[in-house]
Amino acid sequence: MPLHKLEHFDPNYRETFGGDDVKALDVYTEGEQRVGSVIDVLVDDDGRFRYLIIDTSLDSVNKQILLPVGLSRINYPARSVHVDGLSREQIERLPEYREIGNVDNDYEEKVRSVFRSSTSGVNYNDTYNYQKEPALYELNEQYHQTFRLYEERLVANKHRIKTGEVAVGKHIETETARVTVPIQKERVLIERVVPTEAGSVDTNELKFQEGEVARIAVYEETPEIRKEAFVREEVRVKKVIERDTVEAQDTIRREELNVDTAGELHVQETDSIKHETV
Repeated sequence: MPLHKLEHFDPNYRETFGGDDVKALDVYTEGEQRVGSVIDVLVDDDGRFRYLIIDTSLDSVNKQILLPVGLSRINYPARSVHVDGLSREQIERLPEYREIGNVDNDYEEKVRSVFRSSTSGVNYNDTYNYQKEPALYELNEQYHQTFRLYEERLVANKHRIKTGEVAVGKHIETETARVTVPIQKERVLIERVVPTEAGSVDTNELKFQEGEVARIAVYEETPEIRKEAFVREEVRVKKVIERDTVEAQDTIRREELNVDTAGELHVQETDSIKHETV
């Protein structure tokens, strides 16, 4: 089966693994001896890890080798990879890795022969597949795979939108107003009456006159109408906030873990995550 470098197979592999990156992890033996670091991974057409490419630096041995992934325990939080039983002698026997184009069936068989038990009974032929040697190629689920269970949540948020505006102005209305003003007018009343005492008058005492004998000023009131402005009322404009609660509902999904076991196994599952709805 053709093999691919991890980044060539999935350019976004870091996002696929939730930010974890196997590259640059330090490699240690069971005795906590550092033997090198991971520089890349080879995956098959299904994206399954098959080999770790390790740049070794053990004493005078410095070369790049392929390590079947089943022999390793990857610990992302500790930024390390532990290998069961990797010795200096095995590193020396392993063929040096140069480029992925050189990894053919014969090359892989040379790698497997270094780690394969003499009692395994597995031989390479045209029907060979990785499943025949799970000790070399099956990942230890406890150390290698992290499954993320996703769920959908309703996230409530709010934003302001303009629903309208109120413009307050003034206009002028006209009407005809009437006011009543009492006024007074003077007039001259001239009465001619018969004298109460009729008789003769001594002409020597009488003085006849010509011209004006009396002057009386006559007045009248005229209305004086003017307009004055008064404050009729005050108008105050302000905004008030009315509060309301809007309820929405939708269908959300959540992934649950299914654990299938075979044989008499005791599986302990812990759950420290509390699901909350926003």
